[in-house]
Amino acid sequence: MRRRAGVGAIQKQKLEQEKYKEKGSEIQENQFQQMCKQLEVFRENLEDFASKHKNEIKKNAQFRRQFQEMCAAIGVDPLASGKGFWSVLGIGDFYYELGVQIVEVCLATNYKNGGLITLDELRSKLIAARGKAKKHQDITNEDLLAAVKKLRIFGNGFTVIPIGKGKWLVQSVPGELNLDQTLVLQKASALGTAWVSASILTGDLRWNETRAQNALNHMVKEGLAWVDTQDTSETLYWFPSMFAECVSA
Repeated sequence: MRRRAGVGAIQKQKLEQEKYKEKGSEIQENQFQQMCKQLEVFRENLEDFASKHKNEIKKNAQFRRQFQEMCAAIGVDPLASGKGFWSVLGIGDFYYELGVQIVEVCLATNYKNGGLITLDELRSKLIAARGKAKKHQDITNEDLLAAVKKLRIFGNGFTVIPIGKGKWLVQSVPGELNLDQTLVLQKASALGTAWVSASILTGDLRWNETRAQNALNHMVKEGLAWVDTQDTSETLYWFPSMFAECVSA
């Protein structure tokens, strides 16, 4: 018969396990320290790079996007850093200025679109307002998304709503759209018509009539949709925020 392990053997085994655990923790700590040192070196190099190419980052959209990708790779957000090097560099000033202009455009148009505007239309209006200089026209949708993100500090009055592949709506009025209302906007964008009807929602989204009508009525009440009763067969609901998108399409 096999003899059972004695107390001494069990204690020895326990000590060995504790040593392995301590060694593993030591290795992990060393690796973590090495990683921190590498990230600090990357951060210093990034600051040096940003200092040398400050003007180009502000003026060149492609260069600016690549710089943001480098920042994100090591966990640096120059727009969120209000002190120290990034504050002196002033890269955030470009987005703060752009944010102010976004607010101005949204306030000037929300009487007719209910506070919803496509990102493409917003970009077109900003380019027209900023002037014809190349440095003013070189604004990308990524720039607009970054600027709108910073406007969220004012509450839920500014947010971005995805309505399809590469398509966005900027909401500039307080209040969040629920899932059904977002799906209605996405459906209108997918159709490329700027309008939907209750029958489209019940047929394509498999909703019952009550659900479809509730979503549409709320959007009309909030000024996001216009009612069109000219069609004798059914009522159409138009979304002025998508007029420009449909015309360009």
